Amino acid sequence: MEQGIHWVFGYGSLIWHPGFDFLLSRPAVLHGAHRSLCIYSHRHRGTAEQPGLVFGLLQGGSCRGMAFGVAGDDWPKVYDYLMAREQDTGVYREAMRPVRLNGGGTVLALAFLVDVTHVQFAGRLDVGEQMRMVRAGFGQSGANIDYVLNTARHLREMGISDRHLTALVALLTGPASASS
Repeated sequence: MEQGIHWVFGYGSLIWHPGFDFLLSRPAVLHGAHRSLCIYSHRHRGTAEQPGLVFGLLQGGSCRGMAFGVAGDDWPKVYDYLMAREQDTGVYREAMRPVRLNGGGTVLALAFLVDVTHVQFAGRLDVGEQMRMVRAGFGQSGANIDYVLNTARHLREMGISDRHLTALVALLTGPASASS
């Protein structure tokens, strides 16, 4: 891999809204963690009074997402941006993890794993509770439903299947959702 490039692994909104400059983006797989809608959002997609839900990486399995290669000169600014965006409440643990790039090669990438001891860790909620929270959540970055649907759409466009997310999207967009 190219010298002087720092890598970031995106698995949720970083895929479709990284918010930083990068040189390369490649579909990638991280082993040892999986995507889960398991974090109460008190800022971006909800409030403390009416939390939304956002994705986190939980231990076990694997996760397909996007790896972004950042130029060494840009890394300090990108790193600071990511800390402000992802670590504002400490619900994530930053970690360097190997990710396998589509087309070959493995790089060490910054990934944000869920701190399961944090008060914002929602755990495994049933799809009905997820639907209720996603419909009601609205924060500084907008409606929670937009976040979930955008993530689902971008994963589909990348050829990534996530059965839990697919089930939630079906409830959020199906005929019954219009009357709820």
